[in-house]
Amino acid sequence: MIDINHVIEDALAKIRAGYVFPEKADAVDAAIRRRLADGEYTGLAGPELCEAVTAHLQEACPDKHMRLLWRDDPQPVEGEESPEEEKARWAATYRAEAYGIRRVEQLDGNLGYLDLRSIPDAAEGGRAFAAAMELLAHTEALLLDLRKCRGGSPDGVALWCSYLFPDGEVHLNDVYERATDSTRQFWTSAHVPGPRYADRPVYVLTSAFTFSGGEELAYNLKVNGRATLVGETTRGGAHPTDRLPVTPHITVTVPAARSINPVTGTNWEGVGVVPDVAVPAEEALEEAVALALGRERVAAAS
Repeated sequence: MIDINHVIEDALAKIRAGYVFPEKADAVDAAIRRRLADGEYTGLAGPELCEAVTAHLQEACPDKHMRLLWRDDPQPVEGEESPEEEKARWAATYRAEAYGIRRVEQLDGNLGYLDLRSIPDAAEGGRAFAAAMELLAHTEALLLDLRKCRGGSPDGVALWCSYLFPDGEVHLNDVYERATDSTRQFWTSAHVPGPRYADRPVYVLTSAFTFSGGEELAYNLKVNGRATLVGETTRGGAHPTDRLPVTPHITVTVPAARSINPVTGTNWEGVGVVPDVAVPAEEALEEAVALALGRERVAAAS
């Protein structure tokens, strides 16, 4: 049986302590407490509680990273896991998901195709990234499919970007962190393991599902003029987030930082990343192939 009062109190405490915009946390706190007092959460099972609270959090503060998440498999709560154990657990998750790389393929016309579903940090994913780029090294153009990419690590995003630029001189993104009141810069790397792909066209496929780190990768490439985006406007979540266990089955995600792009001075929070060529997500691959091969799509021409 879930102690709903405990879940709400703990989640709100973590939001107040960590949200990157502390001036907005009071309004969130008041809105959820009002609904709790009105009995709106009484009797809800875990998944339903998480869904309801998430909707109300985002109604009070439209930040798509602020959520209450349910998971069926239990997780360690605070104090039950050392930093080393947590790191090992995440490493196992990355391995189980092939470091976010779902497909690497050579398409007809010697086009490279890379399907990314998530982006682990560079230290964990670097060898897999290099292996993928080795397979794509001799293709004529790259189709980077982010349509099902749910996010990932800013330094993993920076490493993927580094393969697509010639050197370490591209300032990609800044991340301001509330906890330390500091800003970290992210640049392309002067050295990457494996071959760069800096001199050929890149087409990025996007959808309304593309989120967070996947959006940053698309945004970085777009604003630096390195890729043509094809598909749908992305979901619109630009705030790096802490995942904090509340119970063994419930996690609150707290946006603890914000992205500041050095080219635009802003980010994609709430608005998403707008494609250069807008087509339904299910047509994005066909459209990108046609663009890469320099021909008009048959469907579009008819």
